[in-house]
Amino acid sequence: MKYKRRRKKKIPFFQITTYTITLFIGIALGIYILPILIAPVTPNSNEFKKVFNDAEYEAVLVKDLEGSDFLHWGKGQLTLTKTKVAFRGKLSPGPDYKLYLTKTFVQTKQDFLQIKDQSMLVGEIKTFDGFIISTTNVMNLSAYNSVVIWCETFSKFISSAKYQ
Repeated sequence: MKYKRRRKKKIPFFQITTYTITLFIGIALGIYILPILIAPVTPNSNEFKKVFNDAEYEAVLVKDLEGSDFLHWGKGQLTLTKTKVAFRGKLSPGPDYKLYLTKTFVQTKQDFLQIKDQSMLVGEIKTFDGFIISTTNVMNLSAYNSVVIWCETFSKFISSAKYQ
């Protein structure tokens, strides 16, 4: 009996490359879309009105800051009370956003990293079409003058605004 030698199948370079690129695109899209899919419901207009009426300070987030880019930005109106921060506007979606109070206005990642340890973490941001963060501690708003929205996971500057 004669045995035929089996030929090993070669996987073409092009196939490996396209599969790898597709995998990375899928992971990137998952990181971007997952926070949108699991985001809680945006507060309603009555909840916003209550916080906006009690506001001690107001600030405006703009899209074209030095440290923002087409994937990391925020625009809208932000109000602060001693126990709440409300934002009505839009944020670029992303994971693990945090809101900080800072003593100086910053526009870039490097500037924020220099003062991050002196900043006050207010809370997590989980919605991108507006949010209300409530704290149990009373915030001393006059000790700070700006807010920064920061992506903790990727150490990325999103946006900031000066309120006094």
